[in-house]
Amino acid sequence: MPFATFGETSSGTESLTVRNALQNTNKVLWALLLAPPFLFLLITSVWAASRPQSSGQTDALLSDAKTLLRESKFSEAERLVREYLKSHPNSADGHFLLGHVLFREIQAEAILDRQLALQAQGGMGGAMATPGPSLPKDREEKAKASLEEFTAGAKYRNPTAADLKIVAFDYIVVGDYPDADKWLTKMLEWTPSDSDGWYNLGRTKYNENRFAEAINAFQQCLKHDPGNIKAEDNLGLSFAGLGRNEEAAAAYQQAIDWQAQSLAKNPRPYIDLGSLLIDENRQKDSVPFLLQAIEIDPRDSKTHELLGKAYTRLEEFPRAQVELEKAIELSPQTPNLHCMLAPVYRKQGLAEKAKAEYDRCATLTGSRSTPQTP
Repeated sequence: MPFATFGETSSGTESLTVRNALQNTNKVLWALLLAPPFLFLLITSVWAASRPQSSGQTDALLSDAKTLLRESKFSEAERLVREYLKSHPNSADGHFLLGHVLFREIQAEAILDRQLALQAQGGMGGAMATPGPSLPKDREEKAKASLEEFTAGAKYRNPTAADLKIVAFDYIVVGDYPDADKWLTKMLEWTPSDSDGWYNLGRTKYNENRFAEAINAFQQCLKHDPGNIKAEDNLGLSFAGLGRNEEAAAAYQQAIDWQAQSLAKNPRPYIDLGSLLIDENRQKDSVPFLLQAIEIDPRDSKTHELLGKAYTRLEEFPRAQVELEKAIELSPQTPNLHCMLAPVYRKQGLAEKAKAEYDRCATLTGSRSTPQTP
C-alpha cells in the first residue's frame, strides 16, 4: 500500500486524522512520587540525558521501550520512545511504536476503571462480560495522539497489519466506525486468518447497522476460531438486526450450549436470547434465561431490567418491582428504569412511590410525558 494512503501529502491525500469524538470529560490523574533515595538516580538521569548519545545508545532506547511494552510498563515505554524520537524524528519504527504504546495505555486504564467500578458495586463477577461506559475525554485525546503517530510513521514506510489493527481500534475509541471499518478491512486483506480481526470487524459493521456484512465477518471469525462464544452471540445479534429471529435464537442457543460445562460463563447469550423472547411476546420462556444470566453476573442492570419487564407483562408485579428496583440501584441515572417502575408501583396501589418515580422519570427525560409501559 502506498505511503500516501496513510500520510498527508501536498495533493491532499487523506491521513489518519480523527474526524469525530465522543462527549465525556472524566480525566485520569497521574502522580509521580520522588522519595529521597531516588534523588541520586534522578540527578544522574538528567546528566546522562544532557550528554550526546551515540547511535547505539539511541537504538537501545527503542529496544528497551519494546521490552517495557511487552511487560505492560506503558508509561516508561512512552518516555523512552519519546526520547528516541527527539533524535530520530523520521523513524517510522519510533512513531509506530509510540502509537501502539498510547493505545495500550487506553486499554489498561479502561480495564482498571471497569474493575474498580465492579469492586465499588460489591463484586468482580463477569468483569469483562459487558461493555463499559463511554471512554473519558482524555482517552479520546490519547487515541487521537496514537493516530497522529501512525500518520507520522506512515510517511516513511508502510505500516504492518498489526499497525493497521491498532489504527482501527483508535478509531473505535473515538466513535468513528466507518474509518475503523476501512482499516480493519485492509488489515484482513493482509492477514485473512486473524479471527480477532474478523470479530472486531463484525462488531464495527454491527455498529454501522450493516448487519449482513456483520454476519459474514462473524462467520469468518468462527471459521478460524470455532467455538468462539462472543462471535456466536454477536452472530445472533446480527441475525436479529435483519429480523431473522429464528436464526438469531439458534445462534444464542449454540453459544449457551458451548459453555454448558464452563465454570466461568458469559451471560450475554442468555441476556440476548431472553430479550429476543420478550420481543416475541414469549415472556414466560424468557424468564429462565434471564435468571441464569443474573446468576452468572448479578451486577448487570440490563438483565434486571429485562426480567422486570418480563414479570410486568406476566402481571407478577411484586417480582417486577424487585427486579426494577435492583436495576435502578445499579444504574440510578437511567431514565427508562424509573419510567418502567412507576406503573408497577401504581398497579400495586403504592401511590406515593409511583408519584416519586413518575417525577424522577420526568426529571431525567426532561419532559412530563407519561412513563412507558414495560
